[in-house]
Amino acid sequence: MGTGAFAVPPLLALLESRHELVVAISQPDRPSGRGLKMIPTPVHTAAAAGGVTVWQPESLRDQAAQDRFMSYQPELVVVAAYGRILPSWAWTEPRFGAINIHGSILPRYRGAAPIQRAVINGDTETGVTIVKVAPEVDTGETLLTATLPIEADDTAGDMFGKLSLVGAELLLDALDLIESGQAVWRPQSDGATYASKIDKAEAKLNWAGDAINLKNLVRGLNPNPGAYFMFAGGRIKVWRAAARPLAEPATPGTIVELTAAGPVIACGSGALLLLELQPAGRARLTGAEFNRGYRPRPGAVVE
Repeated sequence: MGTGAFAVPPLLALLESRHELVVAISQPDRPSGRGLKMIPTPVHTAAAAGGVTVWQPESLRDQAAQDRFMSYQPELVVVAAYGRILPSWAWTEPRFGAINIHGSILPRYRGAAPIQRAVINGDTETGVTIVKVAPEVDTGETLLTATLPIEADDTAGDMFGKLSLVGAELLLDALDLIESGQAVWRPQSDGATYASKIDKAEAKLNWAGDAINLKNLVRGLNPNPGAYFMFAGGRIKVWRAAARPLAEPATPGTIVELTAAGPVIACGSGALLLLELQPAGRARLTGAEFNRGYRPRPGAVVE
């Protein structure tokens, strides 16, 4: 059961394993883009290419959905970035229950956005945990955990890719342990934190903040939804930035310098060098290209 790209490497690992994948359950395809063309979910695309039956229910909350689910006679359910809370029968009816490939070191970052929150918070390490699906989200017993460093310039997109590959490897190890009866399930320790869903209101850069924190926000919101600020009446997304010292005091949001790499904006603490930007409806630009094309001037204030 998965929807997004994070679930594709585990799906492919299952397809290449000795285990029988009887069905791939994904959220329905949704319209996207200006033409509102129906776009298959990443799991739909990968499963169909692998010859696997794909089921995309609008809801799992009715009897018909439960009956179809059980018709596949699953022994184990694997969940990865499905995007919905499962009804209890999805983990109580199968012989071995259901396991989730969760993108954090539980109990840190339970919830919807563990990878983004780790990057936004400036963590230097994260990981993947194989956890039992339980009535409360991400609270189940854990089986395996793998850790991975977060490099200084890694974006959330970078970490999604790295962690999904780790999750695929960890899944196969978990299946071996479960099948052989050697799985040792451990209750989670204290100190849980919650990674709430990313709110679009968070994406607007608050120049009164610390430059390092703003850099981490840019990283954590790349590729979705993208951090932004307002300039000359338009929205400018920021895809890459660097924190640097502020030479002289300046009002937060003031353009204090135009460097060869891009404009420098004063923050409440330090300054932010904008390295890759994207004006609304336009292609991405390097900071230098933005300087040439939009002619920001030192002393101007951005919102």
